[in-house]
Amino acid sequence: MIKVRGSKERGHANHGWLDSYHSFSFADYYDEEHMGYRSLRVINEDRVAPGKGFGAHPHRDMEIVTYVLAGSLEHKDSLGTGSIIKPGEIQRMSAGRGITHSEFNASKSESVHLLQIWITPKERGIDPGYEQKSINFTNNPKTFTLIASENAVESAVTIHQDAKIYASRIAKGEEISHALTMPYAWLQVAQGEVELNGTVLQAGDGAQIEDEKQIIVKATRETEVILFEMNN
Repeated sequence: MIKVRGSKERGHANHGWLDSYHSFSFADYYDEEHMGYRSLRVINEDRVAPGKGFGAHPHRDMEIVTYVLAGSLEHKDSLGTGSIIKPGEIQRMSAGRGITHSEFNASKSESVHLLQIWITPKERGIDPGYEQKSINFTNNPKTFTLIASENAVESAVTIHQDAKIYASRIAKGEEISHALTMPYAWLQVAQGEVELNGTVLQAGDGAQIEDEKQIIVKATRETEVILFEMNN
């Protein structure tokens, strides 16, 4: 079963410096039929104006994953972490029992385009933490690259939930297949256009996937996609 969450159906907020689309209920956007999917709570597609961003603000008990599509994002937090996140990198911040952080566009001239993802943790009140890694797409051509997992591996950041996150950049006309190992999955089209088991998905579209043993993703344009697999 594949159920499409269309790009145009998402919540939208334009604050001038921030243009944001919400796949699930977030901030002033509330839709009781779209409160998240299993442990996947938030997928926000954000575009932040040059030099603008989110000042220091707190979080608790959430796994926050940032995936930059274009531009660069500057991160600072109460753990003393300071970093710049760019395309081809993955960042994970475990809010745990409490953390404060800020996020700003690192450029004074170019906007930054990103996905911010929230996943509910298996356990509340854990130690807050931060991790950032480069994604080596070239090691896994024409397949999905694991970028986040509960079990620490060299190529992926660690999330505190029984879930996996994959990413793939697919050239126009290419097709990749993936055997699903968990009962629940979600595919988010970050850029481009694909056919997912024959269903057309465009940029910004998401798809809830259940009762499928395998997915086949064919790119009809140059495409970047994120795949979530979850047991909870």
